[in-house]
Amino acid sequence: MSHLPETIPVRPAHRFDEIALFAYLERTLDGFRRPAEIRQFSGGQSNPTFAISTKDGKYVVRKKPPGKLLPSAHAVDREYRVMKALGAMGVPVPQLYLLCEDESIIGTSFYVMDYLAGRVFRDPRLPQMTSSDRTAIYDSMNLCLAKIHTADLEALGLTDYGKPGNYFARQISRWSRNYLAAETTKIEPVDQLIKWLPENIPGGDQTSVVHGDFRLDNMIFHSKEPRVLAILDWELSTLGHPLADLAYNCLPYYLTFGASGGLASGKQIPGIPSEQKYVATYCHRTASKIDRWNFYLAFSLFRSASIAQGVYKRALDGNASSVTGIELGAHVAETATKAWELAMQCD
Repeated sequence: MSHLPETIPVRPAHRFDEIALFAYLERTLDGFRRPAEIRQFSGGQSNPTFAISTKDGKYVVRKKPPGKLLPSAHAVDREYRVMKALGAMGVPVPQLYLLCEDESIIGTSFYVMDYLAGRVFRDPRLPQMTSSDRTAIYDSMNLCLAKIHTADLEALGLTDYGKPGNYFARQISRWSRNYLAAETTKIEPVDQLIKWLPENIPGGDQTSVVHGDFRLDNMIFHSKEPRVLAILDWELSTLGHPLADLAYNCLPYYLTFGASGGLASGKQIPGIPSEQKYVATYCHRTASKIDRWNFYLAFSLFRSASIAQGVYKRALDGNASSVTGIELGAHVAETATKAWELAMQCD
């Protein structure tokens, strides 16, 4: 069998009983037959993800990582549930096959979904694309976010998917705790943000499904057309404030590194909309108005710093699912510093 793109042999820290998995899938998944080969996707920081190839088809398995985990983290059952619901309402997600919560099979719970062949864009500058394709790619991403945020929670059966209201207060508390649990060195802007953010939450509230990690490289695009085939990595999804998703999606305009960075040089790239135009398009699609935009950006940068710190700590402990986990630690201070700068400019 030829190896699928962006896959590597299963990392030693994430090995499990492959024979037990294959036997389980033969019992529970129609059409699954051995021989089968499993490899690990090289990207991703959170839940280890694997590709299974057989003569008859290709599948993706996503599971919890090994080791001691932060509270409420790595909830693959929630990923499965929200994708199943949103997929039925026309939001692009992979086809879901099964969820297994029996940890005796491979040591953790996991789910299986369809493998989609397509393109994943790691660089938000889209250097190999034409100007018109860049415009279409960003517009397709923007449309997907608007679809998620305007989906009817009752029709989705997701009214209990999270706690409605007070989203930012709860999130700030959660990511402050998670940061402190994974702290390896003192960073002054982080301490300042932990105090400032809960005292400066804008008035008013909205509730929708929020993806929680909505960025370009968490999407599979059609192999030839500039449109989204599937949105991936729903681990952080919940009910929350849609502007948290939008602000996080706009972080590439403020950072210059990693999966979330690349557009902060100040040079306009042909075809990529300005932040102002991108936000205006979203607001038109969702009938939204935004006040105190810098608060949402500062919150999202703080949250990103907390996530990066958690990944860095897991990498130090040998549990991170990507070799770039150690590299993220170098950017925590930079991200927090930018968040604090934006907070101080918040009107």
